[in-house]
Amino acid sequence: MFKVNAAVIGAGFMGSAHTEALRRIDVPVIGICGVDKNESEKAAEMLGIPKAYACVDDMLKDLDVHSVHLTTPNRFHYAMTKAALQAGKHVLCEKPLAMTTNETRDLIGIAGQSNLTAAVNYNLRFYPLCMEAKERISRGDIGTIYSITGSYVQDWLLYPTDYNWRVLTEEGGAARAIGDIGSHWMDLVQHISGLNILKVFADLKTVHPVRKRPKGEVKTFSGKLSEIQATEKVDIHTEDCGSVLMRFDNGASGNLWVSQTTAGRKNCLRFEIAGSEKTLYWNSESPNEMWIGERNQPNQMIVKDPGLLSESVRSYTGYPGGHNEGYPDTLKHCFLAFYTHIAGKTLNAASQFATFEEGHREAALCEAILKSNQEKHWITV
Repeated sequence: MFKVNAAVIGAGFMGSAHTEALRRIDVPVIGICGVDKNESEKAAEMLGIPKAYACVDDMLKDLDVHSVHLTTPNRFHYAMTKAALQAGKHVLCEKPLAMTTNETRDLIGIAGQSNLTAAVNYNLRFYPLCMEAKERISRGDIGTIYSITGSYVQDWLLYPTDYNWRVLTEEGGAARAIGDIGSHWMDLVQHISGLNILKVFADLKTVHPVRKRPKGEVKTFSGKLSEIQATEKVDIHTEDCGSVLMRFDNGASGNLWVSQTTAGRKNCLRFEIAGSEKTLYWNSESPNEMWIGERNQPNQMIVKDPGLLSESVRSYTGYPGGHNEGYPDTLKHCFLAFYTHIAGKTLNAASQFATFEEGHREAALCEAILKSNQEKHWITV
């Protein structure tokens, strides 16, 4: 379908997830690069990828590579994205786009001058019912938006023995729970509502100021699957959970609770968008249902079914009604939008991927939230 060859930087959880999704839309994955030649070769063998690069420079010199998917720890995003664009490659970067707004601002300029397609992987936009919510709000179905509330909670860092590179400021950035999962929620509700967050007031907490790091790295989400071996104590300066009050540009109020230490919640994003006519509620752990709240008639529950969704959303719904779609399908549809854009075909408004400008805005929101938590007052983004 697309005359584009992709390569993946990063051999962890998201590297394999990107590879699978690319194959589902018939984009060839011709190479992968891990932290060294040995990791690259192991990943290439496991995933059935032809080329294993010794380093990123080798990948970027390969003229057969047209696009790069960047799935490394956050601290590498800026330099690798910059290098890929300067090498003439289209880039789809995992969030965050970079560690600071100075870096994201620089990448916007480089991408803008390159005539290349550049995106940030805020893939949760591509759940069909999230796209349907955006369509219904844009045509005025719920009226004027009064409030947007919700949460994003997980339990994979509940215990002090739970560890991953993401907990370290130098690897993942100063904002962890907010930056790692809160940014997904903020991107999603702004994209769906068409509103921007203008002000924030945050109260963040580090539940475990000291964690016990195993000897050897732990892949994301995998810690509870293996017995913890010898450990060393590590001071933690990033937040495990927190609450953020928000003010949107139409005057609407907002509230976000984010946590990676909530037992039993594996990966649960929820939003409730309340308008003057209706309310929309959605939960990522039941992604094929959306609740519609009514004042003067019975509430509704809409299920994911192409025949029940808006016309603009149907092309990003891969299976018939009664056939559930989940997280892997959001990656597929996000990448489909990205490569359709590279091919020069028109995308409808409900299916746009996140641009570098939007990745920059999420970085600015995270910085404002950290500043608010430190200074204990409202901060304008």
